[in-house]
Amino acid sequence: MRRSVALRLCAALAMTGLATGTGAVLPIPEASAATGGVTGYATQNGGTTGGAGGQTVKATTGTAIHAALCGRASASTPITIQVEGTINHGNTTKVSGSSCNTAAGVIELKAISNVTIVGVGSGAVFDQLGIHLREARNIIIQNVTVRNVKKSGSPTSNGGDAIGMERNVRNVWVDHVNLEASGGESEGYDGLFDMKDNTQYVTLSYSVLRNSGRGGLVGSSESDLSNGFITYHHNRYENIDSRAPLLRGGTAHMYNNHYLRLNESGINSRAGARAKVDNNYFEDSKDVLGTFYTDAAGYWQVGGNTFDNVTWSSPGSENHPAGPNPQSNTTITIPYSHSLDAAGCVPGIVSRTAGANKGLQVSDGTC
Repeated sequence: MRRSVALRLCAALAMTGLATGTGAVLPIPEASAATGGVTGYATQNGGTTGGAGGQTVKATTGTAIHAALCGRASASTPITIQVEGTINHGNTTKVSGSSCNTAAGVIELKAISNVTIVGVGSGAVFDQLGIHLREARNIIIQNVTVRNVKKSGSPTSNGGDAIGMERNVRNVWVDHVNLEASGGESEGYDGLFDMKDNTQYVTLSYSVLRNSGRGGLVGSSESDLSNGFITYHHNRYENIDSRAPLLRGGTAHMYNNHYLRLNESGINSRAGARAKVDNNYFEDSKDVLGTFYTDAAGYWQVGGNTFDNVTWSSPGSENHPAGPNPQSNTTITIPYSHSLDAAGCVPGIVSRTAGANKGLQVSDGTC
């Protein structure tokens, strides 16, 4: 009897992401993960629940994803779409309806709300096909891989972004995903995780971004300052040239991320952006924090970070690294509760938990 009660308690703790004090990670049951456990800025502004409380449907093609969106009673009717298999250009066509606005060759979440897309079973891979959010609200994307999305060459999709958000997007939680490319802009790729034109209250958690020239941005230009309130935590950025991320205005919170092989620059805070950078592990990288490629200064508050074999360039015109001894130049108050893992534990924890098909595990706060 005591053992069964303990097991039920552990299960309940796992569903809420609370620490048990044993082991390094906690599995979250797949059924509960898409509707609970949201963290960071996505918990603000009314919270992010995705398709909780609505119908659950299964999709094995991009056309089926669009059909599920278009089959709802309205553009705001909650729905959870469980995806399994490979979604590509060949199986993603436009579907029409009063509750959707879709397009061929891209997963289009446009002028809709209250949607969860979650990979199940043997996994979901969006191959050369991006996910586009536009005028969307209350969206969860979880446990999927998006790879090799191109903006030039063939085939193209979503402007070259793996996941891209633009124009009045609110409350998005992207969790346990793999976003990857096979090169930079010269090879036809753009950003892995881009937000612009008034996108706010977004969390990217327990994800892997790798092998790309550009990790992602907040703000498409230094006049696009309407974005912000973004949280990045327990992610691994690996073999990224720059934009990890690029911030133009707004506020972002980066904590417990593992940055490995940032080849040119990392967190690039510009144009008045404010970055709170807590307990991250930067490894084998260059210029991991600062204002780069512009004289439009950004700001940062730093604490608890580890810099392992990080090199810093000399300050100069349009090059303003925070190192070699990064110091805070602003103060940022975070409105949500969160627990920080020690920076030295981050590579191990992130390796075990981050990315798709990892069982949706999260840190329990111990090494």
